[in-house]
Amino acid sequence: MPLLFWIILCSALGGIASAAFAVVFLWVSEERSARVLPHFLSFATGALLGAALLALLPEAIEGAGVAGAHALGWSLVLGLGVFFIIEKLVLWWHTHAHEEERQAQGDDVHAHGRDHASGVLVLVGDCLHNTLDGVLIAAAFLTDVSLGFVTTFAVAAHEIPHRVGDFAILVHAGWTRKRALVLNLATGLASVAGAVVAYFALQRALGFLPLALAFAAAGFLYIAVAGLIPGLHRRSDPRTSFTQVGLITAGILVIAMAERLTHS
Repeated sequence: MPLLFWIILCSALGGIASAAFAVVFLWVSEERSARVLPHFLSFATGALLGAALLALLPEAIEGAGVAGAHALGWSLVLGLGVFFIIEKLVLWWHTHAHEEERQAQGDDVHAHGRDHASGVLVLVGDCLHNTLDGVLIAAAFLTDVSLGFVTTFAVAAHEIPHRVGDFAILVHAGWTRKRALVLNLATGLASVAGAVVAYFALQRALGFLPLALAFAAAGFLYIAVAGLIPGLHRRSDPRTSFTQVGLITAGILVIAMAERLTHS
């Protein structure tokens, strides 16, 4: 099948299917969701670390060679900086949404409009995040099809718990579950758009592919280290810590085995 087909399909899986799968957790009891979701975060952390350090970065180094090592370093720095800025923007959107919600609780006259605004802010943040996910998936596929599948898996792993939270915010903002689901799925289209644009842009500049992979690796590392791991530290009892280490290891091993099988 054409490479563009796989890129579109996998970016849709990473952006749209993860949102659909995440909704399953909203139909179970809050108590059970609270027990299960932290396990997904631990596994996603391992998957992201594995994809960045065992798949994306080695491919980038192999493609760039010794002469391109310095450029890869700059690409990593740029990637960390861009994801830091994006996180700041998303945090601002989410914080603003919660401020609107708190104000609405004390002002019933404007409550509906403010709730709607909070939902819109969440959707804008999701679109930005998903667009970048699509770019990362396209860059991986243009390098190697198997690397594209590994990257798609890592993206979906961290998107599922993220989408659960956003779906809950939309429902809490006053939208029906059906409408919240449709809008949450619609933001996944941004992933496809980002992937298609990256496909055509990077095809015309194949020399930049190693840099794009290093950028993607930086993004995965940032999400894992700055986004997910701090949340895991909120519970430090021995049993929880042991489970987290085990699931992080499982995430890394799954990526390592997938990478080994696809290159054997």
